[in-house]
Amino acid sequence: MIESFAALLFAHVLADFVFQTNRMASGKDQRHRDALAAHLLAVGALAVIALGQPAPVLAGLAFVHLAIDLLKPALPGRGLGPYLADQALHLATLVALAWWMPGLWASSLWAGQDWLPGLMALVAGAILATRAGGFAVGFLMRPWANVRLPRGLPNGGKLIGLLERGVIFTLVLVGQPAGIGFLIAAKSVLRFETTSRDTRAGEYVIVGTLASFGWALIVAYATRALMAALPPLGILPFSP
Repeated sequence: MIESFAALLFAHVLADFVFQTNRMASGKDQRHRDALAAHLLAVGALAVIALGQPAPVLAGLAFVHLAIDLLKPALPGRGLGPYLADQALHLATLVALAWWMPGLWASSLWAGQDWLPGLMALVAGAILATRAGGFAVGFLMRPWANVRLPRGLPNGGKLIGLLERGVIFTLVLVGQPAGIGFLIAAKSVLRFETTSRDTRAGEYVIVGTLASFGWALIVAYATRALMAALPPLGILPFSP
């Protein structure tokens, strides 16, 4: 079951956070049927590739995924809540399918590759920590989008967030979480001038930083737990 879940999670993360274009993400209603069809095809195709078989149930999974996406605009608000609810429903669907059909991986074309589910879990976790975390932090900070910050590089803040979550994820995965303290200290020094001159800007930076670090930590430790339940890759110091 756990191998099937890892493969399904890998396919879902790729479909939602790598191969989903802005048009697909913003056009999930009946008026944009081409975007809906493209996303539906991506979800189904990636699930087939990840599990190495064209199982009919994977087509059903793609349609359930699309149904959840179509329900998202009906949720109240446009912030972090609907985003988390949408991803939680997708995750629950993957868990349910893996529990209902635990032999999906055993009948897969890749079943003999014992290391592959662990690699899929690692890649999925990295994408969730970095790219998905960027969306989560962005939704959280949306109510304060009018706060004026010192001018910097175009999209510099987004890139910094992406890199810091990637570093945190890596430190946890290699068993060196203490290194995160140095990252916090370095960012505090670099942002000291901003936070000391303007209270609103300072609080904005602090909230965004804590949210970004917290997201990366949660995803990193969840990834460790998932990988500990899978055959080892042999390259990371996981404890059972």
